[in-house]
Amino acid sequence: MFTMGLTSFEQIAIWAVFAIAWVGLGYAVFLRSQILREDKGTEKMQEVWNAIKDGANAYLQKQFRSIMPLIVILTIALFASVYVVPPSPEALERFEGQSEANVQIIIGIARAVAFVMGSFFSLMVGQIGMRMAIEGNVRVAAASKRSFGDALRIAYRAGTITGMLTDGLGLLGGTIIFIILGIAAPDALLGFGFGGTLLALFMRVGGGIFTKAADVGADLVGKVEAGIPEDDPRNPAVIADLVGDNVGDCAGMAADIFESYEVTMVSGLILGLALWHITGRLEWIVFPLMVRGIGVLSSIVGTYFVKAGKTGKAADAMTAIFSGFVTSAWISAALFFIAGFVYMHGIEDLTVDAFAAYGGWWRLPTAVGVGVLLAILIDRLTEYFTGTHASPVNDIKKSADTGPATLILNGITVGFESSVWSVLVIALTIIASIFIFGTIPGLEGAEKATYILYGVAMTGIGMLTLTGNNVAMDSFGPISDNANGIGEMAWSGKTDKATKDAQQIMADLDAVGNTTKAITKGVAIGSAVIAAVSLFGSFLVDVSRAQSSLGIPLAQQIQTIGIRVDIPQIFVGMLIGGALPWLFSSFAIQAVTRAASLIVLEVRRQFKLGVLEGKIKPDYAQAVSISTTAAQKELVSLALLGIVTPIVVGLTLGVEALGGFLAGIIVSGQLLAVFLNNSGGAWDNAKKLIEDEPKDPAKNLGKGSERHKAGVVGDTVGDPFKDTAGPALNPMIKVVNLVAVIIAPIVVQYQGLNWGTGLIAAALLGVLAWAVMRSKAPAQSMTANVGPEKVPAKKKPAKKK
Repeated sequence: MFTMGLTSFEQIAIWAVFAIAWVGLGYAVFLRSQILREDKGTEKMQEVWNAIKDGANAYLQKQFRSIMPLIVILTIALFASVYVVPPSPEALERFEGQSEANVQIIIGIARAVAFVMGSFFSLMVGQIGMRMAIEGNVRVAAASKRSFGDALRIAYRAGTITGMLTDGLGLLGGTIIFIILGIAAPDALLGFGFGGTLLALFMRVGGGIFTKAADVGADLVGKVEAGIPEDDPRNPAVIADLVGDNVGDCAGMAADIFESYEVTMVSGLILGLALWHITGRLEWIVFPLMVRGIGVLSSIVGTYFVKAGKTGKAADAMTAIFSGFVTSAWISAALFFIAGFVYMHGIEDLTVDAFAAYGGWWRLPTAVGVGVLLAILIDRLTEYFTGTHASPVNDIKKSADTGPATLILNGITVGFESSVWSVLVIALTIIASIFIFGTIPGLEGAEKATYILYGVAMTGIGMLTLTGNNVAMDSFGPISDNANGIGEMAWSGKTDKATKDAQQIMADLDAVGNTTKAITKGVAIGSAVIAAVSLFGSFLVDVSRAQSSLGIPLAQQIQTIGIRVDIPQIFVGMLIGGALPWLFSSFAIQAVTRAASLIVLEVRRQFKLGVLEGKIKPDYAQAVSISTTAAQKELVSLALLGIVTPIVVGLTLGVEALGGFLAGIIVSGQLLAVFLNNSGGAWDNAKKLIEDEPKDPAKNLGKGSERHKAGVVGDTVGDPFKDTAGPALNPMIKVVNLVAVIIAPIVVQYQGLNWGTGLIAAALLGVLAWAVMRSKAPAQSMTANVGPEKVPAKKKPAKKK
């Protein structure tokens, strides 16, 4: 371990954090053994479950093959990137005695290995978490026959496995890199964060397109045209829909929050290193690691507060889940202050504030506490706008009386309003950082800005302290949704009381799952913005350091003069940054639209062949194949928008314009992501409220009514909003910011267009043009191979001997 002047207490603390990462992973293994011991239900339930499992595994294998070439190319590019600029002073100090060329090789290898490790960890979180969610869903369906409490417990703890994987692997990777590289860790941590973020983008985009193409197609033909229930086994797209819940909401969301967990740590350590240069104190670097360790332990304890009785309703499940979250929040907040007091107030003499010169020991734990409070506020805010008990969703439900148009308009207004309140909450969080760190006596200029941005990074670390709880809440959604679908398909036609009670339990858990998914998406969006602001601070620090190395005076450095939008090229950069989330969302929703159209045609075709009448069995594999093909088509092209655009802006317009570009994408992306997430979630729950009404066609109530059809249309419009474009914006914003931080020293080194940078920019513009054309190209029609003429031929009678 490179000690870099660490005290014995700090060394013990870092090794303790390393051990806690393994505790989190061990707890995931323990929960897995618990879940696998639960009953899997009837043979028919397991038959449906196996079809879901096979479809999800096939999709993830194909996705892995699609993204591997780009991962290899980027690994090589990251290794080569260290040769373009001289090694950092920290790297030279860490490897003192080595030549500059050797240090470049070591840092290049470290960055490339960290990138692969971040990618692999993100992939593990998504894939293992998804597989455990699939293991849980059939067991939740079986448990619903026993009690409400059992079904809730299994669903939540199956999701907690993914949460603990996210916590454990995120903390393990960051701690290992810090233990090995010490003050040179940020060079490699950028690769670690970029790898995790890029894989999250792939899994978010691919999973979102898959799940919503199947969902939209299944709902439009099944519910609206044929009038059959959701998850009716006669619907050929129903298995693809259930598979999509897992590859989108489980694998995609887990990878998304994992990379937020990584990125907030990366930005916190980079800014902490900058403060170490200013103050010579290591607390700025060590305390964030201690906070993350506390969060893992608090999440484990909170798991045991999520419980309910033998009977219950949706409100009881939501109360239990929120109880676990708040318990973890209180425990972690208390431990932050205890750890801060013991560590920073003075280990040897607790009567002396060793941090008095920097405003007092309380500032760091307070910033982290503000982050925890931010997570709770976003939790409550999102539940208000998307939950079934509050007025926004109930107003949307009432607007179904006058048709789908007014219902959609009402949902749009809910999304717009929720975006404003979310921005204000995040703005207040940043203002809190200004009050906490901007009031330290004697600070001014760039130094003061660094302290404040470090405070923002600490709020991000605090916000994701309860990652185990957040991911468990998110995975709870698709687990309960799949359990409901398995019950619908396996118990179709049964009307006994036990079955009806079990179906009601699963319907209640499914409705709660919609809200918990929306809440965690809100937290993910909020954390994305906080992480992006922190990375923006890291960008400013790295640019100033690169400018210093070139002899540029302090008065002319970016941290001193700032990002001046009155300069035309900087304003142009901000405009391009503000536009990118809209282009990205457009392509993502277009992909869902094209694939859903193919699903609609395929389901109609099979219905015409007599699937509804039972003449032939539905071909589930065809819809799975259509969704899989559509999802793979968009993976690389959408990722390239986030990777290549900041490089082009930096090379052509300069590093200051790149800063403006980042500011534009943060503001625009946050507003758009919250709008898409909350409007889609509100439409979904409004539809569920209509479905829960007593069925009465004469009064236009319940399933099958015109009001229900209006609700289904609204839900269908919202599906790609809340499950494809909105969530995918989170990793896209962070990919852009990480790329900007990585290339910033290179852009400073080669500022201004010359024939070399011009050729590179032209080539990258060609790559962008290819990505745009590929995203806009129509999907190859798969119906040509599955048309009506492909009806299975009747077998000829065997010849008599």
